[in-house]
Amino acid sequence: DEIPTVVGIFSAFGLVFSVSLFAWICCQRKSSKSNKTPPYKFVHVLKGVDIYPENLNSKKKFGADDKSEAKNKSAMPKNSLHLDLEKRDLNGNFPKTTTKMQSSPDLENSSPKHFVERKKDSVSPDSLKSITSLSSEDKQDKLGTLFFSLEYNFEKKAFVVNIKEARGLPAMDEQSMTSDPYIKMTILPEKKHKVKTRVLRKTLDPAFDETFTFYGIPYSQIQDLTLHFVVLSFDRFSRDDVIGEVLIPLAGIELSEGRLLMDREIIKRNVRKSSGRGELLVSLCYQSTTNTLTVVVLKARHLPKSDVSGLSDPYVKVNLYHAKKRISKKKTHVKKCTPNAVFNELFVFDIPCEGLDDISIEFLVLDSDRGSRNEVIGRLTLGSSAEGTGGEHWKEICEYPRRQIAKWHMLCDG
Repeated sequence: DEIPTVVGIFSAFGLVFSVSLFAWICCQRKSSKSNKTPPYKFVHVLKGVDIYPENLNSKKKFGADDKSEAKNKSAMPKNSLHLDLEKRDLNGNFPKTTTKMQSSPDLENSSPKHFVERKKDSVSPDSLKSITSLSSEDKQDKLGTLFFSLEYNFEKKAFVVNIKEARGLPAMDEQSMTSDPYIKMTILPEKKHKVKTRVLRKTLDPAFDETFTFYGIPYSQIQDLTLHFVVLSFDRFSRDDVIGEVLIPLAGIELSEGRLLMDREIIKRNVRKSSGRGELLVSLCYQSTTNTLTVVVLKARHLPKSDVSGLSDPYVKVNLYHAKKRISKKKTHVKKCTPNAVFNELFVFDIPCEGLDDISIEFLVLDSDRGSRNEVIGRLTLGSSAEGTGGEHWKEICEYPRRQIAKWHMLCDG
């Protein structure tokens, strides 16, 4: 009987001791956590800048009120470094400060011996200010500026052209108000060397930074050459839109001293412009197996302005003729107040005969007017008997069935 009693007493003492030890450990941990304070408040580290002074642990450094901050700012010298923690963004970064650079950014990656800037061709801060401070009317007339560099490598007998960037290009896409620019370059007068840059999507300030090296051109012949840059905007529906061109005669340009930075204004290309009634972009495809004709009305541009509102509300009516008899008709939706409409509407016509010999198709571009009869802006006819581009387009459709062929056409008077 004594042995169980002794075991019970020792068990009770052991349980009390374990509970007391556990409680003491918990109290120690709690007190250690309450006494532990962080050594400093987190601040985003700027490269090359020491932002941890010796007295950083002082609460006044971070918890000062507005009055003390105002006094510190007024007492601080202009050249000292001051980081305002309240101006940080969500990532803890400080806003970048703009500093005046004495040289162009392109000069940082090149040595002074091999890089020369002409005052008349270099990009100065004043010229950039003049570009950005243009009025809205001037911006409409401006086609942008092209920046490039020229260099001649005497060791390899190579002529090097670096197309850097273009700024302030006009928007060729009316919906997104952007362009998909790229540049074609040709060395005149022989036109043997033709190159082009990659297409940069949805930008009006493309940065190409592409270098083209032409070997086998003696330095004595450089003065007789002319560089021809053509700035275009890629269009997946039809031929690419021409924004403008730049011509650089190399006569009088010295490249013996090193690389030369240049910039030129982009001017309108000397091409045939649409006059009168405007232009219409259509795409056609003849399916000989199903005997159907697929017609896609894509775009219209340079439509004339109406007399009342100043802008037309165009839509396109499509008529299919068989032996001079209309057998089917379709029409697109109305585009409000625009001389450059984007339709992108597809129509499928069943052909009642074999082949397209007796088939013709008519496009009527009309101005929608609720108050009176819709006025015909322009007319386009495609068929075997059509003249000009209409006949050429129809011939291609017949020669290449199952192929979607798109072309711009001048509209005739309605």
